Amino acid sequence: MKSKRYPEEFKREAVKQVTERGYSVAEVAQRLDTTTHSLYAWIKKYVEPQPQPSEDIDLASENARLKSELRRITEERDIPKKGRKVLCQQPRVKYAFVRDHQKEHSVQLMCHVFKIHRSGYYAWLKKPLSDRAIEDLRLLEKIRECHIASGGTYGSPWIHRDLRDEGESCSVHRVAKIMRNNKIKTQIGYKRRHIQGGKVGKIADNILKRQFNPDAPNKAWVSDITYVRTHEGFLYVATVIDLFSRRVVGWSMDKMMDRHLVINALLMAIWQRKPKGEVLVHSDQGSQYASSDYLAFMKAHNLAPSMSRRGNCHDNAVAESFFATFKKRVTKRKIYRTREEAKSEIFNFIEMFYNPIKRHSHTGGVSPAKFEEKYFLEVPTV
Repeated sequence: MKSKRYPEEFKREAVKQVTERGYSVAEVAQRLDTTTHSLYAWIKKYVEPQPQPSEDIDLASENARLKSELRRITEERDIPKKGRKVLCQQPRVKYAFVRDHQKEHSVQLMCHVFKIHRSGYYAWLKKPLSDRAIEDLRLLEKIRECHIASGGTYGSPWIHRDLRDEGESCSVHRVAKIMRNNKIKTQIGYKRRHIQGGKVGKIADNILKRQFNPDAPNKAWVSDITYVRTHEGFLYVATVIDLFSRRVVGWSMDKMMDRHLVINALLMAIWQRKPKGEVLVHSDQGSQYASSDYLAFMKAHNLAPSMSRRGNCHDNAVAESFFATFKKRVTKRKIYRTREEAKSEIFNFIEMFYNPIKRHSHTGGVSPAKFEEKYFLEVPTV
């Protein structure tokens, strides 16, 4: 094996590691991949002998070595104190710490303490962000757009669907990680109460019996009422939802919560859907749904009533679920200035987002409008 040849500058710097930095000959030889014999020869050649007695020379050398060693050990002790938060972090976090503290400590020593390679650090200085990190930043902007567009109701699975529709090829786990690292969270709804079964209504039985999956549109609708706070008073909202696609087929908004509110919502549903057969309309036992005008309207338009058991919201779970999403997206912790302002935002939610865009697990991850469109393409109406 041929011996290696080293330039003069290399040899001088190697000698300084022993004489000035305080490293042992064996340690320097091991790190530089040379022999102790060569290193002693370099020291003999480049270190000028001092005109002192041998004992004084040994004491001075040992004193300098001890001071240098103490300095190095002190630095190795202090560096982890300053960087205790980055000791277990990714290399790029450690690189940033080394960059920020290179005037206080040597780069070599900090890299040794954090167990990172100097070559990696200098490569990071030229390109701080990896290709994947740059791609994550690009995806982050799209994820924020999807999250804002959903009103904060979408988690990583639905946002991943949106990105796939736009032609992105990332995984759902990557989307979840980006959201988690950037603290993008889905809004959490209200706590559910445990409800025991109640009495059957006197007006109509619970004919639906939680059969929330009809095989075609306009077979079963569900209806319910909620309210929105404004500085002018409450605004009441009634909706009618087709269970087949979860589409809001009728809605009505008014400052009064009376029979006209629910009748108007049903009237819109009839105008939009024009059902050819009898439709089951399920609701709770509220006084609006039990009024004679409402029941007469139902009978005149071939609609069959069905009512939840008293105090049991699970019998009308689809309508309750819609309003849970509605409150997370539109009204949670919000008081509108006027009723007209609230109406505008509710209209935007129902007609501009929920029906044409909002994804549902019930529909296989597509919106109610797209689910119905696919159905009518496969099964043409007669």
